[in-house]
Amino acid sequence: MKIEDELKGRFRNEFHKGLINLVYTSNSLNYKFLQFLKKHKLTSQQYNVLKVLRAYNSKPCSVEFLKERMLDKNSDMSRIIERLFLKKLVKRNENKSDRRQKDIEITQKGLELLNNLDECELKVDTLLANLTFEEVNELNRLLDKIRDKK
Repeated sequence: MKIEDELKGRFRNEFHKGLINLVYTSNSLNYKFLQFLKKHKLTSQQYNVLKVLRAYNSKPCSVEFLKERMLDKNSDMSRIIERLFLKKLVKRNENKSDRRQKDIEITQKGLELLNNLDECELKVDTLLANLTFEEVNELNRLLDKIRDKK
């Protein structure tokens, strides 16, 4: 459905329409993704941290390392880690070289949860199923181009 029909509105110009369309579509896809995560009592930020920890082969990671890899750069990493710790999805250990730092590690329970969510990720892939492979590549190229604007 066209954005004009979806929002029943008009736009100043095509640039305005493009921005509103991008935000609206992003919010819509994000909402659908969050519904998948909600079933497992996770936020998107918690999920992001777990995915980063698993990607680094369960090696301990610093809070700063995790923060650099977050999709949402405004995340309160201390609070996210605390909630994951309380759920027993991560371990926190004092860094041997800098006692002010904590090393974060995914637990077996965290790995098992992510393994269950891998099936969920396949469902999420269907959110773009109405695009061809070439269209998804073009979408990625255009989104990268938007962020490259200096």
